[in-house]
Amino acid sequence: MSAEVVSIANGEPLQIPLCDPDLTQGDLDAVSAVLCGDRLGEGPMAERLEREFAAHCGRAKGIAVSSAALGLLIALTAKGIGAGDEVILSAHGFRELGHAVLRTGATPVFADIDYWSGCLSAGKAADKVTERTRAIIAGNTSGHPADWPALRELADAHGLFLIEDSSEAIASRHKAGIVGSFGDVALFDFAQPGVICCGEGGMIVTDDATLAMTMRRLRARSLSDRASVSAGVDAPFGAALGEVTAALALSQLSRLDVLLERRRGVQAMYDGFMQSFEGIKPPYISPDVEEVHWFLYVVHLGTRFSKSSRDAILDDMHTEGVDAHAYSSPLHLQRAYRERGWKKGDLFVTEKVADRAIAMPFHAHLTPEQVAFMVARLKDASINSGAGAAIY
Repeated sequence: MSAEVVSIANGEPLQIPLCDPDLTQGDLDAVSAVLCGDRLGEGPMAERLEREFAAHCGRAKGIAVSSAALGLLIALTAKGIGAGDEVILSAHGFRELGHAVLRTGATPVFADIDYWSGCLSAGKAADKVTERTRAIIAGNTSGHPADWPALRELADAHGLFLIEDSSEAIASRHKAGIVGSFGDVALFDFAQPGVICCGEGGMIVTDDATLAMTMRRLRARSLSDRASVSAGVDAPFGAALGEVTAALALSQLSRLDVLLERRRGVQAMYDGFMQSFEGIKPPYISPDVEEVHWFLYVVHLGTRFSKSSRDAILDDMHTEGVDAHAYSSPLHLQRAYRERGWKKGDLFVTEKVADRAIAMPFHAHLTPEQVAFMVARLKDASINSGAGAAIY
């Protein structure tokens, strides 16, 4: 970073990361206690995390896993989804979603998103349902709840397995309920840059006891299984959650309200500075949503911006020490899916939104001076790139 890039508050060089985990001495003590014990692999901490996280979501069962990506693969496999089946999902999200579908042998079928929320559109998903469709994966994009009542109605009407991807959302709330409470299964992730930030790990929650038992068996073989006749029933994925990660996640879950409140304060700072901008808008919140806890602070450029001007803005932000990023690279335009026939123009709204969405640093350690600096630089960079009409 150039020495000329300085804070408007103190004149010191800036380097603002996308994420900075909000850890306390209590978190360190929880991890230290495990390291001083006799169990580092799956154990009582992971089991306790399963119970407490499931209770947070109002679900009966929790299955701790090494990542949400493997959790999705386990859920699909447990449901028997594989070759010959189709799974409907959004292309506006992380690549691991589509990859998990591919790994089962099933066919990913992408449907377009709602223009405002960025979440999978129930109406557009309905247009993709065929006799081969077995499941729908819908996400709470960057923390914003999807239209779960409509998605639930669609899944029930066609007898489809509904998977709620809440890897970007913890504690957000639709008027119909808290995220994690809608799908037949719901997935959460504990990697950066989430609120519960452990570097790795995830959770599956469900109310289906039989499905939970199958997913638990597929996750990993337990110590007790090694001497039992049931050890060879399935080929597990080896995706258990270790005690160190479980202890860190439990410690953060215990003060989740505090973590969320600190992030709300940063959101309010961003919102205040963003309101005066022409052509750049803060994140949208649907009237059907009661509460949103953002995964990242994603701003949307005006419709007259192009993908190349978005990239030029990011280059300017990086030059000034701000770790901003394009929020999404649509899955259907990535190589694995282009080879299966998907092409540019297939998902008009997804492509339009993705080309103009910028994820700004979002964590509790940001100061008002840093937020003001970043938003001012964003405005300058957008002017240099040719500001246009607002996306809304």
